[in-house]
Amino acid sequence: MINPAMQASKQPSSKVDGDTPNLRLFALLEVIAQKDAPFTLQAIVDETGLPKPTMHRMLQQLEGAGILQRDGNGRQYSTGQRLMHLAEAILLNNTTHGARHAVLRQLVDAVGESCNITAFSGSEVLYLDRVETAAPLRFYLHPGSRVPAHCSATGKLFLSQMSPSQRRRLLAAVPLEKLTANTFTDFETLEREIEQVRQQGFAVDNEEFLPGLLCVGVLVPNQLGHSNMGIALQAPVVRFTRDKALSFLPLLRQAAEAIARINEEIPAGAPDDD
Repeated sequence: MINPAMQASKQPSSKVDGDTPNLRLFALLEVIAQKDAPFTLQAIVDETGLPKPTMHRMLQQLEGAGILQRDGNGRQYSTGQRLMHLAEAILLNNTTHGARHAVLRQLVDAVGESCNITAFSGSEVLYLDRVETAAPLRFYLHPGSRVPAHCSATGKLFLSQMSPSQRRRLLAAVPLEKLTANTFTDFETLEREIEQVRQQGFAVDNEEFLPGLLCVGVLVPNQLGHSNMGIALQAPVVRFTRDKALSFLPLLRQAAEAIARINEEIPAGAPDDD
């Protein structure tokens, strides 16, 4: 007799359907977008239940268009540059940009220092938006700028959401470049820093990316789980100590909650979960 639990476990967990071939390709991309590691043809066949020849043809179409790419020994697929650029363009230019920018502007007015909104892209932090302080001494980083995750406040927050094995796989593919005397370049030391970040719920860039620049950041909450958006404030160390930065955490978290409501279309008066 077949165990119902075993039978249920073999059922495809993700549907790839649509009225046209293009819609089915789009549905397949929705499945692929949820993955945090390369996948094989057989794995995606098992997950979706589609015939292997059909899935092979669909993956070939996406690979030929630059939307997917082959990794490792050629048996695994991952996100291609074209799809990455599309996702980044949507993040940079979507219709909620104006509302998020207003929150960022209010935060800058409150703290008196430059603030930015970021996302995780590949192994880097992508600046989605930024509002500069009016103070004459400042570090200018425009939207679209990229910085390495290992020496960025929000980058360390994004990394803290991964498992140690996921982080090791990602960081093994990129150099932990030493940009300043304070940059973490040893994987084990960085792991200890990221574990502390995970426990405390915020991160500090203590002159790890640029000499003389201190940054503190938090993640923007996401009702679906892991967040791919962070918010941070930056200032020169000549007027910004670590203690002063941490004193602004309540304002930073309020701004993060406001942006979360915009992203999720939650009414401004909705109560917090806690």
